[in-house]
Amino acid sequence: MPEDLPDAPTFRYTPALAEEIELRWQDRWEERGTFWAANPDGSLTDGDGNPAGDRPPYFVMDMFPYPSGAGLHVGHPLGYIATDVVGRYRMMQGDNVLHALGYDAFGLPAEQYAVQTGQHPRTTTEANMENMKRQLRRLGLAHDSRRTFATIDPDYVRWTQWIFLQIFDSWYDEDAVRPDGGTGRARPIAELVAEYEAGTRELPEGVADGRTWQDLDAGERRDVIDPQRLAYVSEAPVNWCPGLGTVLANEEVTADGRSERGNFPVFQRSLRQWNMRITAYADRLADDLDLIDWPEKVKAMQRNWIGRSEGATVRFPLHEGPAVYVDPTDDLGTTSDAVPGLEGVEVFTTRPDTLFGATFMVVAPEHPVLDQAPADWPEGTRDAWTGGMRRRPTPWPPTGPRRRRRPRSSARPTPARRPVSSPGSTRTTRSTALRCRSSPPTTCSWATGPARSWPSPAATSATSSSPAPSSCP
Repeated sequence: MPEDLPDAPTFRYTPALAEEIELRWQDRWEERGTFWAANPDGSLTDGDGNPAGDRPPYFVMDMFPYPSGAGLHVGHPLGYIATDVVGRYRMMQGDNVLHALGYDAFGLPAEQYAVQTGQHPRTTTEANMENMKRQLRRLGLAHDSRRTFATIDPDYVRWTQWIFLQIFDSWYDEDAVRPDGGTGRARPIAELVAEYEAGTRELPEGVADGRTWQDLDAGERRDVIDPQRLAYVSEAPVNWCPGLGTVLANEEVTADGRSERGNFPVFQRSLRQWNMRITAYADRLADDLDLIDWPEKVKAMQRNWIGRSEGATVRFPLHEGPAVYVDPTDDLGTTSDAVPGLEGVEVFTTRPDTLFGATFMVVAPEHPVLDQAPADWPEGTRDAWTGGMRRRPTPWPPTGPRRRRRPRSSARPTPARRPVSSPGSTRTTRSTALRCRSSPPTTCSWATGPARSWPSPAATSATSSSPAPSSCP
């Protein structure tokens, strides 16, 4: 170095110096409890040992990271730094800021990481959480370290189970008055049972066959009560992913019909599963968005996710006459007497005024009405619908357990099913003749229902009728 140049500065801000300064202050923050949030009373005070007092409370909580990888990725601080800025600003305004963070240790990410690495999920998850805590501390985030937890902690699991039991032991009464003056709220199951016992509430139609609550045995009473719970079991179409061994939410399935995690194929199956009666609260969830201080863009996303649509529920009666039941476990395609089936198909539409021009109905292959379909194609069915086959094929071998139902995931040609009626008339086709008779209007009731978006099945089946006549004799 030339002698006429000054020496390098003694305290140049280098990465090593930056690390030393940051670590020293982070140690000081933790030692003093700088970011501790105080409770109104009790042992959880701020760093100076004071309760909350009259300081305005302000709560900040980030989305929990998944400890399924070796550490954080760049997307984590992208959001955490923004909330940290808000929390520090409110703290400087004199608020009692509680900024908390936990770890979402259950679910597909942790399971798949354990499958990939061959380690026990708890071992991998706990090691990843320790590394994430170290990284979060180095970021200098203002978290209250006393209030962190993971979803695998026994104390946390205990309360999630307690919450589930409260939901399971409740039912939704559409006529019950809420404290805000509206109608519709949850009530304890014990109150529903008490009303049945006292005879002040009628049993659901078609369940008890005219009998009273006292006439039912224990199993029959469960059949009455369980479907009315807020948490209940039912058979419904789901996104089944064999590669992951579980069902997926619609948001976890790509437009190509594959899992977002792992890129495994996803199929529509009808399975028994636990359900939450969230749709009973759809109106309240949508209306209450006006009461919270969220950006309008975020509230619009929530409204679209809830998907409230106003329209009518319309019931199309099926063709009268005996049904034919096809046993899918019989590779010869023999038939037997039909099991009691559906008397009609119920649909929700936002445009009931267009139903008078309906000439056919399309149903998904997993719809239960297809269990009543005839084994042979009706006379006059177009070859384009049958593929040139006279008899509707029965898939073999059936998927899933052997039972007297058609496999839900099997794709079938689009046959001509029983004709349906449009409001005000019932039309039927036999060969090429059209027969029309007057009938009471089809059940139609205005309703509000959440929209549903299921992946399109691989094939559909059509229910057809002849064009509507101009008038009925």
